[in-house]
Amino acid sequence: MLDFAIFAVTFVIFLVGAVLYLYPSSRRASGIPGLNPTDEKDGNLQDIVNRGSLHEFLVSLHQEFGPVASFWFGRRPVVSLGSVDQLRQHINPNRTTDSFETMLKSLLGYQSEMGGGTTETLMRKKLYESAINNTLKSNFPLVLKLVEELVGKWRSFPEDQHTPLCAHLLGLSMKTVTQLALGQRFGDDAEVIRFRKNHDAIWSEIGKGYLDGSLEKSSSRKGHYENALSEMESALSSVARERKAQKNQNQVFVDTLLQSNSLTERQIMEDSMVFTLAGCVITANLCVWAVHFLSTSEEVQDKLYQELEEVLGSDPVSLDKIPQLRFCQQVLNETVRTAKLTPVAARLQEVEGKVDQHVIPKETLVIYALGVVLQDAETWNIPYRFDPDRFEEESARKSFSLLGFSGNQACPELRFAYTVATVLLSMLVRQLKLHRLEGQVSEVKSELVSTPKDDTWITVGRRR
Repeated sequence: MLDFAIFAVTFVIFLVGAVLYLYPSSRRASGIPGLNPTDEKDGNLQDIVNRGSLHEFLVSLHQEFGPVASFWFGRRPVVSLGSVDQLRQHINPNRTTDSFETMLKSLLGYQSEMGGGTTETLMRKKLYESAINNTLKSNFPLVLKLVEELVGKWRSFPEDQHTPLCAHLLGLSMKTVTQLALGQRFGDDAEVIRFRKNHDAIWSEIGKGYLDGSLEKSSSRKGHYENALSEMESALSSVARERKAQKNQNQVFVDTLLQSNSLTERQIMEDSMVFTLAGCVITANLCVWAVHFLSTSEEVQDKLYQELEEVLGSDPVSLDKIPQLRFCQQVLNETVRTAKLTPVAARLQEVEGKVDQHVIPKETLVIYALGVVLQDAETWNIPYRFDPDRFEEESARKSFSLLGFSGNQACPELRFAYTVATVLLSMLVRQLKLHRLEGQVSEVKSELVSTPKDDTWITVGRRR
C-alpha cells in the first residue's frame, strides 16, 4: 500500500509532536522554499489555526512556494508535497502500514508501528483487511436490507420535502458499520444511539482539540472526551468477549480477529475502534457527497441509471456485479476527488531522501497535501467541476491510483465505503430522481475527513 494510502488527517499536529518526541534530532534547515517560523516556540502553528485547517494552510503554502514547500512546527521543519510528480518520487510501494491508521492510533494514544516494516505488522494488516472483506461477504444481505429501508423511507416523502443528507446517511453508516463490525447486538437502536454519542464525542475532539491546544485547556471537554473514549473501549471489549463465548452464524469483523489467535484483547479492541470510528465517518461522507453531487446533474444520474439497468436489470446489486458497474466507480472516484474526501496524509522520513533537487533530511515529517493535488489544474482538467467522465482517461485513473484512492492500493475502509455507497446508489438512482435545492451552497469543512460545513439537503421524486 502507498505511504499515504487513502486516509488522511487534516489535523496532525498531535502526531507531529509524538513523532518529534520519539525521534529527537537537532534542528536543521531543509533548504526547501517555504515559510519562516512566525513564533520561535510554535513555528507556524498560529498560521495554520488562522487558516482554519491544515488543508487550507497547505493550499496557500503551495500557491506561494510551489509543489515542494516547507513550514515549521515548533523548532522543527516539516516538508509538504503538493503535486503528483513530487509524490511519485517519494512513495514507497512496499510500505506495510497505512498513514491514516498510524496517525489515528497516535491520536487515540494507542501503540502503532512508526516504521511499519516488521513481519508482525504485515500480518496484522492482512488480518485487518481480511476481517473487513469477510464481514462484507457474510453480511452483504444485511447491507441490502439497511439500504432498502432508507430508500423506502425516501420514497414515501412528498416531492417537496427537504431531506437532510448528513443526518440520514450518517445514521445508515452507523447502523451498517456497527452491525458488520460487532454483530446483531447493534441491531438494537438504543445500542446504536449509545455508540453514536461516544463516537461523536471522540471524533469531534480528535485533531481539533490537539490542533489549537483547546482540549488541554478545558478540563470539562477533556473529561468528556476521556469518558467517551473509555466507554467506547469498554463496549468494544465487552462485545469481543461476548462474541468469543458464542457460536455465531454470521461472521462479523471482530470474529475474524478473535479467530486468528494472534492478537491480544487490547489489540482486538484497538482494531475494532479504528474500523468503527473511521469506517462510520468515511462511509457516511462518501455517501453524502456522492448523493449531493448526483443531485446537481440530471445527466450523470441518467447515465448511471442506464448502466444500472444494463448490468443489473431488475435484480438487486451483488458483490460479484459491483466490478461491472464501471461508471458507478467513476462517480465515486470523482466524488472522492471533488470533495477532497481525505485531504492530508503524513509519513516520517526514515532515511535521507530527495525530491527534485531538494534533500529531505532523516526524521523530517513529510506531509502529502492530497487535497491540493486533487484540485491541481495541471493534473485535472477544470478541477472544480464534478465530471465522472474524466476517469475514462487512463492518465486520470493512474493519478488517482498513485494517490492510493483506487485499486488494490486503496485502504480497506475505503473499499468498504465504496461497497456501501454502490449499494446505496444502485437503489436510489433506479427508484428516485435526486434534486438539489435552488440556491443551496455546500461548503466543505476539511477535518480528518471532509464533511459539509452544514447539512446538505435534497428533494426526491419517483423515477418509476
